[in-house]
Amino acid sequence: MQTYDTPYLVVGSGLAGMVAALKLAEHGSVILATKRELPQSNSDWAQGGISCVMDPDDSYEAHIQDTLATGNGLSDEAAVRAIITRSRVAIENLESLGVEFERKQDHSYDLGREAGHSARRVLHAGDITGREVIKTLVERVCENPRIQVLTQAMAIDLVTTGWLGHQGENRCVGAYFLNEEDGSIFAVRSAHTILATGGAGKVYLYTSNPDLATGDGIAMAWRAGVPVKSMEFVQFHPTCLFHPEAKSFLISEAVRGEGARLINAAGEAFMQRYDSAAELAPRDIVARAIDQEMKTRGDRCVFLDITHRDKAFLTKRFPNIYATCLKLGIDMAQHPIPVVPAAHYFCGGIEAAVAGETALPGLYACGECACTGMHGANRLASNSLLEALVCAQLTAEHISGQAESEGTVSAVSIPDWRSGDAVPSDEAVVVEHNWNEVRTCMWDYVGIVRTNKRLERAKRRIRNVRREIRQYYLDYLVTADVLELRNIAAVAELVIRAAEMRRESRGLHFTLDYAEPAPTGPLPATRIVDAPGDASTL
Repeated sequence: MQTYDTPYLVVGSGLAGMVAALKLAEHGSVILATKRELPQSNSDWAQGGISCVMDPDDSYEAHIQDTLATGNGLSDEAAVRAIITRSRVAIENLESLGVEFERKQDHSYDLGREAGHSARRVLHAGDITGREVIKTLVERVCENPRIQVLTQAMAIDLVTTGWLGHQGENRCVGAYFLNEEDGSIFAVRSAHTILATGGAGKVYLYTSNPDLATGDGIAMAWRAGVPVKSMEFVQFHPTCLFHPEAKSFLISEAVRGEGARLINAAGEAFMQRYDSAAELAPRDIVARAIDQEMKTRGDRCVFLDITHRDKAFLTKRFPNIYATCLKLGIDMAQHPIPVVPAAHYFCGGIEAAVAGETALPGLYACGECACTGMHGANRLASNSLLEALVCAQLTAEHISGQAESEGTVSAVSIPDWRSGDAVPSDEAVVVEHNWNEVRTCMWDYVGIVRTNKRLERAKRRIRNVRREIRQYYLDYLVTADVLELRNIAAVAELVIRAAEMRRESRGLHFTLDYAEPAPTGPLPATRIVDAPGDASTL
């Protein structure tokens, strides 16, 4: 088995992963492992932009208060302040790499406004901000001689000294990977391992996320005994394009920020009935309102109407959205856009500090797979890329001062991967069936509106599926599909367990059995810690 050695291992190639890799490359060699190709990530799909105070009439304090309000009492204020007050410097660092945000004719930033924000503070590059940012970062990563990129490298599990049987403090010393091109297994030994693997939208049947969003980092960290936090808070984006030929295409919240109204099939605007902020209410409120409207009327979707804006404005502000809708026969300058809610963002994840530290020495997490506490019970629009950017930079800065552990790790031997009696699979249909079962179960029972009975049913089904997956994992040689299935099933159970723990409705977690927030104030953040190796077949 081939084993790579590096002081810094970064798993994941979205915004957080590439920023961390670039910063760490200033101090030594880096291996950046990605399970697909470099441009492919959740970040690449981000449309809206990055929130940052740039207007002299705006303030960090206003941004902080908007974030705390949206977090419904569960945001960690220290984390919120640490991230937001570093936002401008982080943006300047991003621009120094070559990223360009749209500006007006007077060269000031063309700032957008999105739901929950009290001012215009969203930097954007048209309506494909993520793609433009990722394109630039890929160029910088590929030209950096200190960064070795491993593509088609699917992380299997973390390697820890505790699992290896070493005495003393348990720490992470790297990970096993599947080479998706030839099916071989290899290891990377590293003093510092960063998980920047993104979210887990594919846990749900309908999602705005790409197919690669399978919660790999969250599942791996949990199997290694690292605490996970706030997993019940899954943000459903209110407006995913509803069309048989469209897969996971998001209609950015910025469209509502520019005046679009939500209407039902009868052409009636309905958001004012649910919240005084109407279309600019936080995402959890808008998603539940759409869900209720659809269920009450029996409609399959609602519509986003921005026909009061002319074509010139729409093609300039939303070129990608306009072109995509037009290809499907929808001219958004003349016709309302059919939309439905879809799983979008995980506010919970691996418990991590703003500078990436986790409970397992040697392991760090940043980006969507991490839970710093910034988002609390609901994420403020466009704070996700901001958190990923700032925390990746802080994580790299923190790690660069921890080099004293590298000598110890280099003396650790990672054993060859053992396949035992596993054989190539001849039952791929089982994997596909379990994929569909997990995602359908989560959509039906652990979606926008929950109940105790639904959660209990979901837990029984998911645990049965996980037992089947475990046996399949042992019997057959590993494949990317099986690894991702193993991970989404693990994350599904974590979401269910956390949802059962929160006996109140707050933010993104709404249950009919406890339809109001707890009268004594927010219940503490849910935290799940299981013994290292739980459900692992390392």
